[in-house]
Amino acid sequence: MEEIPLTHIFISEVLGTGLLLLLGCGVVANTNLAGTLGKKIGAGWLLISFGWGLAVFAGVYAAFLSGAHINPAVTVGLLVYGDEYAPGVPITLATTLVYFAGEMVGAILGATLCWLAYKRHYDEETDPGAILGTFSTGPSIKDYKWNFVTEVIATFVLVFIILNFGNTPAELGALPVALLVVAIGASLGGPTGYAINPARDLGPRIAHALLPIKGKGSSNWGYAWVPVFGPIVGAIIAAGIYRFLPYL
Repeated sequence: MEEIPLTHIFISEVLGTGLLLLLGCGVVANTNLAGTLGKKIGAGWLLISFGWGLAVFAGVYAAFLSGAHINPAVTVGLLVYGDEYAPGVPITLATTLVYFAGEMVGAILGATLCWLAYKRHYDEETDPGAILGTFSTGPSIKDYKWNFVTEVIATFVLVFIILNFGNTPAELGALPVALLVVAIGASLGGPTGYAINPARDLGPRIAHALLPIKGKGSSNWGYAWVPVFGPIVGAIIAAGIYRFLPYL
């Protein structure tokens, strides 16, 4: 199969990750920000979990050309396990860096578009924590070592099951991944907000730091390493176990 140009991979990942973050941050903004219809009707955690799942659904279809990683943890998992990132995309240093770059740029752009969509509500919001919570994740109980463990476990589930999707005969496209993300959010999202994706947290956190948001407060950089390195470690463990399962 003819190799896909690096520019096409980059654009595909920017589009997919951008849509993921626009819709994912958007469901949190609709739930948390002052004056939104979602907050008025008391929409809660299940809406957020389903919203993120459907955001993944949209992102996967948008990024079909590059194999729809839309998550550096998935890229790392395939790097550890696979022979190629997608049909026509070999695993090389160049393709790896292009995936990471596309995912990060898309995440920043998606979070910025969410801010534009909810601009008036950000202007009305007086709680810096609610503002930051629409961009990035944070722990319900601050204990970085256990928060790290939670992200490792949740991302292990994500990457391990995604790798196993290749062993099933059902051709359901993005739907299984979307439902998997809903399940992780509903079951494992409580302690940390389930980043399970370094770009999902770091990109919007950068956007939060740069955007001119009134009364936004700190971007909480002290916690930022947890949702970056926890998912990476979880992905490595998942891919390592999956790779050696036939020999166990």
